[in-house]
Amino acid sequence: MNTRIRRAAVVVAAVSMAAGLAACGSAKQAGGGDKKEKKGSLTIGLLLPENQTARYERFDKPLIEKKIKELAGTRTTVLYENAKQDASVQQQQVDTMVTKKVDALIVDAVDAKSIASSVKKANANGIPVVAYDRLAEGPIKAYTSVDNERVGKIQGESLLKELGDNAAKGDIVMMNGSVTDPNAKMYKDGAHSVLDGKVTIGKEYDTKEWKPENANENMKGAISSLGKDRIVGVYSANDGMAGGIITALKSAGFTKLPPVTGQDAELSAVQRILSDEQFMSVYKPYKPEADAAAELAVALAQGEKTDGIAKSTVDSGSEKKIPSVIVTPFALTKPDIAQYVGKEGFFTLDEICTAKYKAQCDKAGLK
Repeated sequence: MNTRIRRAAVVVAAVSMAAGLAACGSAKQAGGGDKKEKKGSLTIGLLLPENQTARYERFDKPLIEKKIKELAGTRTTVLYENAKQDASVQQQQVDTMVTKKVDALIVDAVDAKSIASSVKKANANGIPVVAYDRLAEGPIKAYTSVDNERVGKIQGESLLKELGDNAAKGDIVMMNGSVTDPNAKMYKDGAHSVLDGKVTIGKEYDTKEWKPENANENMKGAISSLGKDRIVGVYSANDGMAGGIITALKSAGFTKLPPVTGQDAELSAVQRILSDEQFMSVYKPYKPEADAAAELAVALAQGEKTDGIAKSTVDSGSEKKIPSVIVTPFALTKPDIAQYVGKEGFFTLDEICTAKYKAQCDKAGLK
């Protein structure tokens, strides 16, 4: 072989090797491997599960959007969709985000199990997925939420303390959340760890889709079955359901409402607490949770590691050692409200103390 031919062969081999390496890199990206570092403007998708719970539109969405733009620049685009409690709609929304080639995706799953195939699709297209608030299944890259079992324990402990000696004088009704939400099981497990053996649970329900109207119907059934004189307290997993439960209790003619728990510190719940209709809620600081989701999504979109953000790990039904940020929740009873008024992720004095609730606010020292 002459020198010219040998040189040509070397060039062909080098080009072939380069092409092969490029193909390997593309295959790695397509298979959900580490993305190339990206420092330019980003596009990040945000999918929230429903709009019946006021927190998502009022707090989670704006807080996440604000933090993403603080971290990645004002030119960053946040594409937002709300599934309105429809798992199939949310799966279609993930497909749309994949088609639009977002750099990362934050998902609060309607149904943690059924979303797994959509998470796999996003991952296969090189889009890292951050599970927000609910631990979705599938190859998610990071997760942030509150300490959900602790939420249930706080609710159970608060209910026991309020019941006092009455705990032994009747039954409580447990109104858990939706079976499609993994958090609901953790709330329930936390509450049971506190309540079991200390109260009689007369009736217990898993409430379809967390809907207040479903909780209302369940509560009507419990009252009919147990008799209103037997019910000394109600464990409600969240504030929306607490509203439906309290409506049922009032309709049944309770002269004094039994203590009812809640979660999310919704505006209507805060006002019910001031009015002595709802006993307590659980305040979950939305800002640290939202900030963590934004930080994780931006880091993953830019091809960076998350170990500086996520200091712990959790296991899902399909994945092990998912990098995680877990936020501490707090009990919210009437004396606690004043310390949170006006803080980011809570309500202002004007929002809480409308004309209808002025007397209650004055009595609670909210001025």
